[in-house]
Amino acid sequence: MINMNEIVGTHSILFLTLDTLRHDVAASAFAEGTTPNLTKLVAEGWEERHTPGTFTWAAHQAFFAGFLPTPAAPGRHPRLFAADFEGSETTTKNTFVFKETDIVSALRTLKYRTVCIGGVGFFNKRTALGNAMPSLFEESSWNETFGVTDPESARNQFSYAAQWIREVKNDEKFFMFINVSAIHQPNYFYKAGEASDSLATHRSALEYVDSCLPILTDALALHGDTFCILCADHGTAYGEEGYTGHRFSHPVVLTVPYAETILKKRDE
Repeated sequence: MINMNEIVGTHSILFLTLDTLRHDVAASAFAEGTTPNLTKLVAEGWEERHTPGTFTWAAHQAFFAGFLPTPAAPGRHPRLFAADFEGSETTTKNTFVFKETDIVSALRTLKYRTVCIGGVGFFNKRTALGNAMPSLFEESSWNETFGVTDPESARNQFSYAAQWIREVKNDEKFFMFINVSAIHQPNYFYKAGEASDSLATHRSALEYVDSCLPILTDALALHGDTFCILCADHGTAYGEEGYTGHRFSHPVVLTVPYAETILKKRDE
């Protein structure tokens, strides 16, 4: 396990949630080489983990408090970061422990610039609920071109992120959270000739996101060393045992891909 206490203060941090991405789809795309840009970041492949929530709101509330997806194996698994509370059995010397209620507020206390680039409706800032998580951040942005109905949502989100990074001072550290919306339904428009969502269009959406990823990673690599967390918040069902969608405890919803890595600074 990486020592998060050595990351905080020395690295900028990217937290990228690939909303609704199933582990089996991510793993098969990795194995077949159809997501080459993600492979550069997760060179050892996706780790199979269990999400703490079956839909976006529940999962992200847990994530920000330090409960990232848990390795899909028995045992007490140490956490990268955690809110300070008595009796925690998964907090170790390598865990970054904070007094605040969430990692965003903790990093703001440490003078990190914090930015949320929203995707699905829970980050759209149009309602009280849609503004709750973005309001944790010093800066936040959402518009319809970042949302689930725009076929170029990932390109738009990553382009916004890249421009934001370019405007950050060289000596500033930041915490950037991006909720990638493209894989969430509707995703049929990522596969030619399809009129409805399916497991195949889900994978095509992932491959589309992968094609846009260098917009973001190139900007990060020019700024400085960045610790990256990539994961899904939950999966989704496409008819398995009669289930469709998510917000229920089916294995395809609970099992998610996870990876963490350090993206090193690259000279211009």
